[in-house]
Amino acid sequence: EDVDIPSRRVLITGATGLLGRAVFKEFNENNWNAVGCGYRRAQPRFEQINLLDSIAVHDIIHDFQPHVIVHCAAERRPDVVESQPDAASQLNVAASGNLAKEAAGVGAFLIYISTDYVFDGTSPPYKETDVPNPLNLYGKTKLEGEKAVLENNEGAAVLRIPVLYGEVERLEESAVTVMFDKVQFSNKSANMDHWQQRFPTNVKDVATVCRQLAEKRMLDPSIKGTFHWSGNEQMTKYEMACAIADAFNLPSSHLRPITDCPVVGALRPRNAQLDCSKLEMLGIGQRTPFRVGIKESLWPFLVDKRWRQTVFH
Repeated sequence: EDVDIPSRRVLITGATGLLGRAVFKEFNENNWNAVGCGYRRAQPRFEQINLLDSIAVHDIIHDFQPHVIVHCAAERRPDVVESQPDAASQLNVAASGNLAKEAAGVGAFLIYISTDYVFDGTSPPYKETDVPNPLNLYGKTKLEGEKAVLENNEGAAVLRIPVLYGEVERLEESAVTVMFDKVQFSNKSANMDHWQQRFPTNVKDVATVCRQLAEKRMLDPSIKGTFHWSGNEQMTKYEMACAIADAFNLPSSHLRPITDCPVVGALRPRNAQLDCSKLEMLGIGQRTPFRVGIKESLWPFLVDKRWRQTVFH
């Protein structure tokens, strides 16, 4: 029998990553014909595309003719960007500009995923119109990527988001979930950053925002430019770790708050809170409470299985 393939087509880059998987799922479950592409982890589920290969990028976009492209692929680890600046710039800037050009060529609406790290964190909250001043190379490459996208495609959108968490394949996939082992192994004390103010944001919520933005744009071509989305619970890593411990009824007395500015690795903004009122006024947005989202994300990684039975059975 005929399979009903929805007529709205979306292409997702970085579909194998933490955010990309959630974006793919969100569109796929809401009557879009979604194609995801990835690189290292692509097969068998997704198309394998090297975004630095401009011919391959041109071909998939011209073959699939997407209405929307959500560009999630990026080198997003600040310390990796510092150590491999050329590779990071190729992916975060050059590939993004090229993708924007190809999207314009087929009339596709491109959503480029950017970061709160374009701001220096000295005068939050930040509106879309505030002047960026990135402190580290990651923030600089993402800001250059924004510019490359908007120069090559004036109808594109930039969506800036903060630190993400969600259903991870490995705990190291998110700067939030990576703390779970330190929380669980309470036999040794763990130092936790209590200086940088973060706004942990569930990838499911970002995925919903991307879909809502795409659907609004289908009806209204004036939807373009820069937007902000973020969770609204302000927490340091220490406070997140305590909340995680609390959610799973685990002790937190071994967690030690460190209130000094970190001295190793890339510089981080103290508080790059994003003002999300522009999207909220469009009726776009979704926020999962941190405790709810983190429990959902982390329970498969719980070491003490007895607890899992009491909560879920």
